[in-house]
Amino acid sequence: MTANATRVLVLNSGSSSVKYQLLDMEKAADGDSAGARLAAGLVERIGEGTSRLAHTPLAAGGATRETTGPIADHQAALKAVADELAADGLGLDSPELAAIGHRVVHGGLKFTAPTVIDAAVLKEIERLVPVAPLHNPANIIGIRTAQALRPDLPQVAVFDTAFHTTMPESAARYAIDVETADAHRIRRYGFHGTSHAYVSRRTAELLGKAPEEVNVIVLHLGNGASASAVRGGRCVDTSMGLTPLEGLVMGTRSGDIDPAVTFHLKRVAGMSADEIDELLNKKSGLLGLCGDNDMREIRRRIDEGDERAALAFDIYIHRLKKYLGAYTAVLGKVDAVAFTAGVGENAAPVRAAAVAGLEELGMAVDASLNAVRSNKPRLISPDYARVAVAVVPTDEELEIARQTYALVTAS
Repeated sequence: MTANATRVLVLNSGSSSVKYQLLDMEKAADGDSAGARLAAGLVERIGEGTSRLAHTPLAAGGATRETTGPIADHQAALKAVADELAADGLGLDSPELAAIGHRVVHGGLKFTAPTVIDAAVLKEIERLVPVAPLHNPANIIGIRTAQALRPDLPQVAVFDTAFHTTMPESAARYAIDVETADAHRIRRYGFHGTSHAYVSRRTAELLGKAPEEVNVIVLHLGNGASASAVRGGRCVDTSMGLTPLEGLVMGTRSGDIDPAVTFHLKRVAGMSADEIDELLNKKSGLLGLCGDNDMREIRRRIDEGDERAALAFDIYIHRLKKYLGAYTAVLGKVDAVAFTAGVGENAAPVRAAAVAGLEELGMAVDASLNAVRSNKPRLISPDYARVAVAVVPTDEELEIARQTYALVTAS
């Protein structure tokens, strides 16, 4: 790696998509996180005739370029990304590129920190496919494709589960037979860890304190949603479990449910394991309750008097309140609650409803502050509130880039 290698390419490879950002970490170190972004884009519908690539040269302030047409596989997708970057003078062959950082969803218990990818690491990520069948295979494809494009460059895996590996066994273990659980790696791993790490740290900064000095409840509310209890910068509990299905009500996922529901559906409704899996992961949550998983549409329907949408919203909020109460008990003392991700950052009614009635826990929202729309971290609680309530936009790509760059420049 050359002395002026300060750029990191972040790749988030899905089953039929690749999201990417190119960041200059020298600028990020100066506190200019916006200026650090040189380019960003998305390749979607890979393997289809209607594939689409949207690329934005952020450093040049240029408009988004879109191309459509068949992109056969991830190798072709990353080649197209490389061509777009090269057209802006940001090619993957640049000596300024220090590393490629990959989002990997599941790292199990082995990977507790960002890790340089070698054959052994890749083999372990493959071994974890049974506990992340929808995510790890796509992550592996992205890694192998990037390795083929730049075999000389450090490739770093940043794991969604890593931040949650600090949970004590009392929080991480399910109350089932220990031998069975250990034999099949059944435990609570948690997800969205990169976001929870970033947001908890930024919340501490917003309060003018070090992460080690504060206890934060982070609510990552998007189509997927999760909560975490973070004590002194370390996760001590989180709502997602063996898979991303457990916990909060989500866009299409049920969240917490009596496990016997699955047996009941098999015995009484004759549903197969795959059908139940699809029901709970893709046809439940807000979508299953009211037919919509877009919070903006649900709020519009509520304003028009739609009772089904109102009930879905109430169920969603009820679950949020339960976790706020539970994690207050887990932490003992809460310094801040931070809302983040698409719903958490943009849906003021969700934030207001989640905290309403929790004054005895020290939580309150100022209506005027809550109504402000901004892409900056901000407090929305009144001065008298014992617990700060904040909106902190997440930045998983920047967090992945920071962890990647720190690792490859450590020696």
